[in-house]
Amino acid sequence: QVHLVESGGGSVQAGGSLRLSCAASGVTYSRYCMGWFRQAPGKEREGVARIYTDGGSTYYADSVKGRFTISQDNAKNNLYLQMNSLKPEDPARYYCAAALKVWGRSCPALIRPAKYNYWSQGTQVTVST
Repeated sequence: QVHLVESGGGSVQAGGSLRLSCAASGVTYSRYCMGWFRQAPGKEREGVARIYTDGGSTYYADSVKGRFTISQDNAKNNLYLQMNSLKPEDPARYYCAAALKVWGRSCPALIRPAKYNYWSQGTQVTVST
C-alpha cells in the first residue's frame, strides 16, 4: 500500500538550491517515520534527515545542519527536502523512505537506514563547480 515517488532532482551550481519532493501514497504521517537518505558512488547510503508528526520532531546529519530542511505537507501528502547552499560534496542519489512507527519507540535513527522499510527509486542531485 505504501508507494513513494520522488521528484525534484537535477543539476545546480555550488551555493544554489534544490527542493526535492516525495509523494507518499498509502502513508499517514501519524503512523510513519519519514526520512531522506543519499548515496554517492562507491559509498554507503547515509541518512540526511528524518521527521515524525510527534511535535514536529526533526533530526539532521551534521553535514547538512543549517542548510537542509525536511518538512511534510499533510494536505498534499508530500514529503520535502529543501536544500540550500549546496556544496560539491552533496552530489548523490537521494531517496525518501518510510518506517512504520511503533508505539512507545522512537523512530529509527538516521544511522540505521535498514530499519526503513519503504523506499523511493531515488533522484540524482548534481552540483557543478
